[in-house]
Amino acid sequence: MNLTPADKATLLKLARDSITHGMEHGVPLPVSLEEHSDILQQPGASFITLHLNQELRGCIGSLAPHRPLIKDVAQNAFSAAFRDPRFTPVRRDELDTLHIHIEVLSPTQLLQFGSETELQRMIRPGIDGLVLRDGVYSGTFLPSVWQSLPDVQTFLQQLKRKAGLPANYWSDSLEVERYTTESFEEPVQE
Repeated sequence: MNLTPADKATLLKLARDSITHGMEHGVPLPVSLEEHSDILQQPGASFITLHLNQELRGCIGSLAPHRPLIKDVAQNAFSAAFRDPRFTPVRRDELDTLHIHIEVLSPTQLLQFGSETELQRMIRPGIDGLVLRDGVYSGTFLPSVWQSLPDVQTFLQQLKRKAGLPANYWSDSLEVERYTTESFEEPVQE
């Protein structure tokens, strides 16, 4: 999406403001589009990841653009803080030490492959985020997951597990899409 440093700073501030607003009002921060740059008003998909003391505290996002990016970030920041079913809602005493990481997604690209080996050769470690689907099963890993799962085979096996499938699952109906992200985060506080 080619966000400027000012756009990134705006999104980071907006994410934090939406979490604070959510703490006080129980809803995401309302956003006025006309107050923001044209690129932030365009449809966009984002994932917001929250960390507390370097531990995951919440992560929610959109895989496809369906609302202006600025509104997507506000909604997903609120949802990551208060609606991630894996965690209890963020508490007021956690706000100051909560660390926000934003990933803005590119459009997805459907990969065409005939075997798992062929699929593995197409995946670009450290670059690609993947969406895996087969029937009612689906899951995604952001490109940032490569930091903890740097091997293509392991990355794919864990993504299958996340989707609710066995690690060695294979089917001709399996679909995989890839995407990249523009990733940025708040400075780490000492």
